[in-house]
Amino acid sequence: MSPVYGSVVWAKREMYRMGWLKSKRLGAPVISVGSVSAGGAGKTPVVAMLAGILRRRGYAVDILTRGYGRTSRAVERVEPYHDPEQHGDEAVLLAQRTGIPVFAAAERYLAGEMAEREQRGERLRVHLLDDGYQHMRLERNVDIVLLTLEDLRDRLLPAGNLREPIAAAGQADVVVVREEEAEELKPALDRLLKTGYRFVVWVIRRGLSLGEEGNSLPTLPLAFCGIARPGSFSRMLKGGRYEPLETVAFPDHHLYRAGDIDRLLQRARERGANGFVTTEKDAVKLTPKLRARLESIGPLIVARLTVDLLDEQKAMTQLVELVGELDRRKAQDRRGRT
Repeated sequence: MSPVYGSVVWAKREMYRMGWLKSKRLGAPVISVGSVSAGGAGKTPVVAMLAGILRRRGYAVDILTRGYGRTSRAVERVEPYHDPEQHGDEAVLLAQRTGIPVFAAAERYLAGEMAEREQRGERLRVHLLDDGYQHMRLERNVDIVLLTLEDLRDRLLPAGNLREPIAAAGQADVVVVREEEAEELKPALDRLLKTGYRFVVWVIRRGLSLGEEGNSLPTLPLAFCGIARPGSFSRMLKGGRYEPLETVAFPDHHLYRAGDIDRLLQRARERGANGFVTTEKDAVKLTPKLRARLESIGPLIVARLTVDLLDEQKAMTQLVELVGELDRRKAQDRRGRT
């Protein structure tokens, strides 16, 4: 079924590009951060990083998100103290990590409308669209796409984890690659550029922060996570010379229950673990009661993924130029159609 799926998603993107399907436009510029994969590319830390950079540079920033997995169907502002099950784990994490207004709706245009109503009068406003590359019902000024080596080796849904063929990344304005993968990804990017696509490449450096300074780390930790690519979490821990006894993987966006904690405690005792390590995305879904049960074995360390642009000044100059250039092109297109 993968070739059929690929044909459908490519046709949909082309229909939007040609104007046969229409997108809705918000009053402020929209910068989308997405990927060609269904998960595991590291979009959330990049959204948080860009939000921080833009705020420091004087922009009034908000984040628009679907709030994947949330039970709420409302168009709503997500607060740091909200329940991740009701409002979405990544939406709550972004609100906690950035301190920036986060608005959630299945139809992201409606989330943007709410943001603009609540933030009236703000100058230099910009919307960051989380995981928005396939959400073409909302018009974007800039599309930023993360690309990883694992994407190149993957297959389209339902056989693999890819939402779109790798070539779809070429239609973005910016392609973001990891520093440790940049050299190996260069031939694939060069092939896309040679076929006529126009995009700039940003390189990010990723790191892992393990808890607060001064806190002792468990020497024999058991790792656990519920993310799309759990192997990447294990590799980053090992790369940071903090190798767990093993990593227990749950499904992506997993909501933890008492039975899951029972399983982790039993495995920790079997392996002789003296603590746990997990991701920010997982930690936000642990209630105080569940966390306390885990800490009966030893400390629970929350590994925070940090992301930095290697050349922030150049990237921000390119971003500002892209926002203005796309506005000019769209204005010309509209004049041409009339």
